[in-house]
Amino acid sequence: MLIVLSGPSGVGKGTVRQAMLKSGYRDFHYSVSMTTRKMRPGEVDGVDYYFRTKEQFEEEIANGGMLEYAQYVDNYYGTPLHYVNEQLDAGQDVLLEIEVKGAMQVRAKCPDAVFIFLTPPDLNELRHRLVGRGTDDAVTIQKRVNKAVDELKMMQNYDYAVVNDEVPLAVDRIEHIIQSEHLRVQRVAEKYANMIKKATSGD
Repeated sequence: MLIVLSGPSGVGKGTVRQAMLKSGYRDFHYSVSMTTRKMRPGEVDGVDYYFRTKEQFEEEIANGGMLEYAQYVDNYYGTPLHYVNEQLDAGQDVLLEIEVKGAMQVRAKCPDAVFIFLTPPDLNELRHRLVGRGTDDAVTIQKRVNKAVDELKMMQNYDYAVVNDEVPLAVDRIEHIIQSEHLRVQRVAEKYANMIKKATSGD
């Protein structure tokens, strides 16, 4: 199953994603995104992101190598297609942590994916988190806050909205959503149809 975690910049998508992967609740395969933004202190290429130049990213786009991509605050972000297909074909859950515009591209291509929108408790808290990161100047922070207002209006295009007030609580809510999604009749119908076919064929 493809799980798309999205939301405004600074809402804590990366923190929640890391907590999900460490929770031991489910064996997620995290699809590392590609970006042209500068590497932040402590980040590792190929672990947090695939860090590429603008020219390298645009070459991937031209070659059809991206499941989705978006330009956000003067940088590209996107999901390499090969890894996602490889893991889904192997029957694994794949988690994407992506921007809102990219999520809408995935929605058009993969309508059966699970789309979860992570929200801040309020915009003041979002600004506080952006300032606390210490990675952006005041102008960039204001750009991100303004963008967040527009992105919050996109929530209606998602299946679920989860407030990130406390990371453990947000993770617990998301894990319950995923557990329920795995039990949807549409997702298990084929398995039982094959079971019935086998039982009635005399095999």
